[in-house]
Amino acid sequence: MVSIHTPICDFGAPAPDFSLPGVDGKTWTLEDCRGPNGLLVMFICNHCPFVKAINRKLVRDAAELLQLGVNSVAIMPNDTNTYPEDSLENMKKVARVFAYPFPYLIDESQEVARAYGAVCTPDFFGYNADLGLQYRGRLDESGRQADKGDVRRDLFLAMIQVAETGHGPVNQVASIGCSIKWRDEKGPA
Repeated sequence: MVSIHTPICDFGAPAPDFSLPGVDGKTWTLEDCRGPNGLLVMFICNHCPFVKAINRKLVRDAAELLQLGVNSVAIMPNDTNTYPEDSLENMKKVARVFAYPFPYLIDESQEVARAYGAVCTPDFFGYNADLGLQYRGRLDESGRQADKGDVRRDLFLAMIQVAETGHGPVNQVASIGCSIKWRDEKGPA
């Protein structure tokens, strides 16, 4: 496992469009996913210990953000030939076990992950109502420690600010996670 930190937020960068199959059998687009006050795009997977540690928090935060008009979508970008735990069938199981309140999509071509510049799982992209990037940071300070106690909910608080003002916080702490498992090892464009 290689730990990777995300780059700093490129404020205002537009959300790349996508059309990806979900665990529910539906094909989802960016427009299908957006909320009236914003969209949280999460690159996650099944096997990463960083994602496993925060799954319940992802569900909690996405459900609470939905009440504020911010929708969420999760995209699995890894090469499933090398990492079969991340297969669509296993994605369906994980989504069911955790009762994901958001679409869970597979990016088999890895083109969407490249378009977003995703580098790790988890990698969070918080967009405002106009789909301009406003947050590229961590969920919270717990990292791989699922039950670290009462920690500041960086992503949740940032997305509340985005929902209310259209702008994310100036200071953001990078997310850390497992590197995306690229088929050709080239990574983002």
